[in-house]
Amino acid sequence: MQNIGVEKVYLIHSPRINYIKITRKSKIRKAKLYYLRNKSGKETRLKQKFI
Repeated sequence: MQNIGVEKVYLIHSPRINYIKITRKSKIRKAKLYYLRNKSGKETRLKQKFI
């Protein structure tokens, strides 16, 4: 791995998506998480709940 991040946007109601499985859930206060793009390592950690 070369530490290159990739973002992909999928349409929720797309016919190509069969189901969405949630593996982790985080509680955040902001609607947009754009501030995480330029951070790395421990700075990107959010409090998580494993389902």
